[in-house]
Amino acid sequence: MRVDKYLWCVRYYKTRTLATTACKKGHIKVNGDVVKPSREVYATDRIELRINQINYQLTVNDIPPNRVSAKIVDIYRTDTTPKTEFEAQELLKYSKDYYRKKGTGRPTKKDRRDIDDYNSEND
Repeated sequence: MRVDKYLWCVRYYKTRTLATTACKKGHIKVNGDVVKPSREVYATDRIELRINQINYQLTVNDIPPNRVSAKIVDIYRTDTTPKTEFEAQELLKYSKDYYRKKGTGRPTKKDRRDIDDYNSEND
């Protein structure tokens, strides 16, 4: 089975076009090599892919006949992604939520209350 079709079948990408585009951009590696979308995937191949700043690592267990439901995806692949990849994503999410550029206007009501609480703690 083609690598782009496999990644679509095991639900890493919503469409085959997205999987093909990711292959063309070099976001997908099979056994350590950057591959084209037409590269054949076999059982025991190791696939590394980058989606949303997370480097997923998976091992192919079997080839699905067609797109499978989310419940039975684990039959066809083993996810070996380290937990540190997901922790880094959480930290990135928190840093985006609380960052406000200097000079972007007046503080919000929540910001003002936080400033008041901080000042009252120091007094």
